[in-house]
Amino acid sequence: MNKAIFLAVFFFVLTGLTAYSQSSGNKQSSIIAKGATIIKAGSGYSFTEGPAVDPDGNVFFTDQPNDKILKWSQDGSISVYMEGAGRSNGLYFDNDGNLLSCADLNNELWLIDKSKKVTVLVKDFDGKKLNGPNDLWVDPKGGVYFTDPFYKREYWSRTEKEIEKENVYYLSPDRKDLTIAATDFVRPNGIVGSADGKILYVADINDRKTYSFKINPDGSLADRKLFVEMGSDGMTTDNNGNVYLTGKGVTVFDATGKQIEHIDVDEPWTANVCFGGKGQKTLFITASKAVYTLKMKVKGVR
Repeated sequence: MNKAIFLAVFFFVLTGLTAYSQSSGNKQSSIIAKGATIIKAGSGYSFTEGPAVDPDGNVFFTDQPNDKILKWSQDGSISVYMEGAGRSNGLYFDNDGNLLSCADLNNELWLIDKSKKVTVLVKDFDGKKLNGPNDLWVDPKGGVYFTDPFYKREYWSRTEKEIEKENVYYLSPDRKDLTIAATDFVRPNGIVGSADGKILYVADINDRKTYSFKINPDGSLADRKLFVEMGSDGMTTDNNGNVYLTGKGVTVFDATGKQIEHIDVDEPWTANVCFGGKGQKTLFITASKAVYTLKMKVKGVR
């Protein structure tokens, strides 16, 4: 998502957050490190998105309107990794250490190797231009699930959809077959899977709902269930199976869909979240024009 549309979505999703507490108060958190406070790690961006952790714990994220991918290192420094990044939005590292990108400029899915060479993995579906790959998750076998909502961009020449439905797609591990994994959403956005590769979570941001699916051995999805009555821009999970949703701060649910935490972020919109740093025990948050970190008791599962 870019800054041109986040305000509309903010007010839409905020109405679905009113039932949730805004902080843990004085109660000791089960997931946040004792005494930890949220730290602004970087600022001055236009709209941050798509955090993804590499095998060393560094986090790559996008400044989507400025067409950049940036790198947060474990020492806390931030550097520009790539400019002219295809208007990258969501990012995720595959099982071989390549950076996958939802490249919004031409509605493609990219593979960026360690030398920054770009390979286009997906450019269309059945000859039709995708709506706009937004967020993605790589399963243990190397297959790629990604959401494809339609957010009309000012830099596109087209103004209408070529594919009417806004779907979730699955790219097979050999990267030869692209199929529709799930459909019938208003606007799918955030997506993440469980560490064991058995459950996929998909947020329908404009319908204020997040669903869970059983992942079959062939990558197809089954047993669609409502997980929580809340949408999300970006998502992650931790080693306890908790699910982190974003929007107004970060709201955390256990595997049964019970809210266990809300992390306030002093920004109008929190777009995405992942774990990084040493032992993946730092929660990395992209929020509007800044990025934040928070030390955790739990850890990421990449």
